[in-house]
Order: sequence, then C-alpha cells, then structure tokens
Amino acid sequence: MPRSLATSTMIPGALLLALACAACNRPPPPDQPPEPQANTQLRDAIQAPIDRAKAVEGAVQDAAEKQKAAIDAATGS
Repeated sequence: MPRSLATSTMIPGALLLALACAACNRPPPPDQPPEPQANTQLRDAIQAPIDRAKAVEGAVQDAAEKQKAAIDAATGS
C-alpha cells in the first residue's frame, strides 16, 4: 500500500517540530547571580577616575562658592 504525499511529509514535519520545541526549553536561571570577580583591571580602570572626581568634589564646590561670592561683591548683588 503506497503512502500518500501528505503522510510522507507530515511525519518528518511533526518530528522536526517536536525537536524544535524540545530545543527551546532552557533551564531556569540560577537563584543567585554569579559572584563578581575581585580586582579586575577593567573595573579598576573605570573606577579610578570616578574616585578621583569624588575626592576633589568638595574643593571644587568651595571654589565655586568663593567665586560666586566675589562676583556678587563686585557687582553689588
């Protein structure tokens, strides 16, 4: 008894669909994210200018206030 064209393409198609669905099932993500690496060069290179900027922030604010006061005194505001 010869198989019909629909049957001969339906079975491999169904198998491919089942295989594709099985491949899409990913395991759930872990409860905890991985620990960050300590002391990486990239992190240090990024963090160093930020730390320097935070260190001089107070001095910059003081200088800005003094300059504003000098301008106000000179203009009489």
